[in-house]
Amino acid sequence: MDRLHQMRVFVAVADESGFAAAARRLGMSAPAVTRAVASLEQTLGVKLIKRTTRHLRVTEAGYRYLHDVRRILDEVAAADEAAAGLDATPRGRLAITAPVMFGRMFVLPGVVDYLRRYPQMQVDTVFLDRVVSLLEEGLDVGVRIGEIPDSSMRAIRVGQVRMMLVASPAYLEQHGQPETLEQLNQHTLIASRAGNFSNHWRLGNPGNERLVRIEPRLTVTTNDAAVSAAQQGLGVTRAISYQVADELESGTLKSLLTDCTPPPLPIHIAHRDDRNPPAKVRAFIDLLADKLRNDPALMPSLTNAED
Repeated sequence: MDRLHQMRVFVAVADESGFAAAARRLGMSAPAVTRAVASLEQTLGVKLIKRTTRHLRVTEAGYRYLHDVRRILDEVAAADEAAAGLDATPRGRLAITAPVMFGRMFVLPGVVDYLRRYPQMQVDTVFLDRVVSLLEEGLDVGVRIGEIPDSSMRAIRVGQVRMMLVASPAYLEQHGQPETLEQLNQHTLIASRAGNFSNHWRLGNPGNERLVRIEPRLTVTTNDAAVSAAQQGLGVTRAISYQVADELESGTLKSLLTDCTPPPLPIHIAHRDDRNPPAKVRAFIDLLADKLRNDPALMPSLTNAED
């Protein structure tokens, strides 16, 4: 059995977390997928996938092999594209991850344009408010907000955002606005569990940052819910500038304590550390980077300060 075929089948099973789903993706029968993986394991003399009656997971050896296989398949794809010419049309499947609100607001429009431009492409999006490993999750491209410590990825910077405190004019008229960080807990606070939830907010100006312990009256699971509650006049919430750009522009929210704003957070588009990423990856990164770099919401200033 062709080794490259076995590798592609193994990657599909790992990506889809199942033989049946991999079979549908590859247009094969489930027994054929099972045979391909079993044959690969027999050739290697090691278990790549552990199966139970209810679950399937890649073994530790399988994860190491998966990393190498992805690199090999990407190099094969790059060689095919080089043979076809530099203008080879992207085709196949692309998997992308981004934070939930950012993905909906900024990445999805880019995905739609990409699919319109390249009709032979399919895209899977994974929008989650946690850091997702591109390698372990079988993803091609990730949008990251904040610094990227993972040296196994390549990344290009496409913008920046800020953390800020906001409240509605109606709330501020009724309750006043905090003048210092110490006064925050005298107000009704709204917190979101999305991302790295903590009962501390990192605030303070550059060089003088500190963690402020908060006692929220309302805790929600998504950032947009926290923003909505603040818009409705419940209290003060912390948000990333892009999440409230429209509300600040329209005046339904106002920014607070702008002199206590932490340094900007960079936005990167990241992909696995491949010297020659496939055309489908290069084309998407080029398209999305152009969109993000030209979006004013992703180069925030403090001009929306409180009056």
